[in-house]
Amino acid sequence: MGAVVHDDRGRLLVVQRGHAPNRGVWSVPGGRVEPGESEQAAVVREVVEETGLTVTAGPLLGRVRIAGDGVVFTIADFACSPTPPGQVPVAGDDAADVAWVDAAGLAALPCTPGLAATLGEWGVLPR
Repeated sequence: MGAVVHDDRGRLLVVQRGHAPNRGVWSVPGGRVEPGESEQAAVVREVVEETGLTVTAGPLLGRVRIAGDGVVFTIADFACSPTPPGQVPVAGDDAADVAWVDAAGLAALPCTPGLAATLGEWGVLPR
């Protein structure tokens, strides 16, 4: 699952992946659901692990299927809000880097395949 997090300026939280699949490219924070964990609890945990930010998980935006390393991952992406606002992200866990980006910043980054198109379809691109 993944977290679509915007700050109070409309920027999107992105992480540079530190491991395969897609090492070195940028995406929204996220990861696997642990046994016994809800998707919402997992997304909150993953954001803390990858960025140091605490968030509140909101509604499901949608699900995407992504091929990687001989398997297909089904990823549920949730709208999340930083709680409290104004936190400064710091790369952690398997993130090589982390940033808040506006629309131009996102367009300039090498992102996971289909990220911008999917966020656009869901109406959650950064401003």
